[in-house]
Amino acid sequence: MSIRSATVFTHRRPRDVEPGLIALRRAAAQAGVQLRFNQDETARHGLESGDGVLTDAPFSPDVDLCIVMGGDGTILHGLRSYAGTGVPVFAINYGEVGFLATVDAEDLEDGLQRAFSGAFDVLSLPAIEVRGHGSTLVAMNDISFHRKQGLRVAHLSYAVGDDEVGRVRCDGLVIATPAGSTGYNLANGGPVMAWGVEGFVVSFIAPHSLTARTLVVAPGDVLTIANRSRDEPIDVTIDGRPMWELEPGESVEARFVPGQGALARIPGTSFYHRLREKFGRMAA
Repeated sequence: MSIRSATVFTHRRPRDVEPGLIALRRAAAQAGVQLRFNQDETARHGLESGDGVLTDAPFSPDVDLCIVMGGDGTILHGLRSYAGTGVPVFAINYGEVGFLATVDAEDLEDGLQRAFSGAFDVLSLPAIEVRGHGSTLVAMNDISFHRKQGLRVAHLSYAVGDDEVGRVRCDGLVIATPAGSTGYNLANGGPVMAWGVEGFVVSFIAPHSLTARTLVVAPGDVLTIANRSRDEPIDVTIDGRPMWELEPGESVEARFVPGQGALARIPGTSFYHRLREKFGRMAA
């Protein structure tokens, strides 16, 4: 794979990535790769164009690679930005867990060599398409529904197709992709879904019920979440970003969409190896 241009996204704390950014620019210059920084990245690092660096660059779907230097939130931003384009996201972990990262920051030099030589595999990741409030959005990790602070518990119903599966009073609900199943869903006690599994999982945040159970939804099914409260709105968050309020009586639809993200990974590394490395062994 020939790499000639790459978009760069970095952690929101610029000091954390400054040494890595210097190494990135040096490695890109040696490999003859043009680095593209958008307006926000340009201002964050005080960059100037020249020597293979294009500043204030508009978004382009025609780059060969997206390099992310950050944590899972920044990686998700890269995956959403290039969803459906086939552009691989090569992520260097500067965050806490970095489950989606291709390499850790201490392996930066080797990682950059792999990135610019194309010495990596590409894993296709599904997404969840969310329809509601007159818009259609894509979640690479999860969609979460939260009761508003200071108000009563949420009253949510969830239906698959025309069949209402249940209604739960809870603090909230999470719909996660396989990649997102190790995030908020895992904290809720939901199942870990290996990468490559098709479908998505529904889990509950502090359910006020003895019978609420997680649900894995088949890839061809449409899931509808409705706010059954008479008075209280619900906050809706996509990949950790607040998006809108779901008013009483309103609903949203979620669909499984394959092949949206392209995540670079080192050849020979497996999901299960990464799971053990980041979260420990599943049993003592």
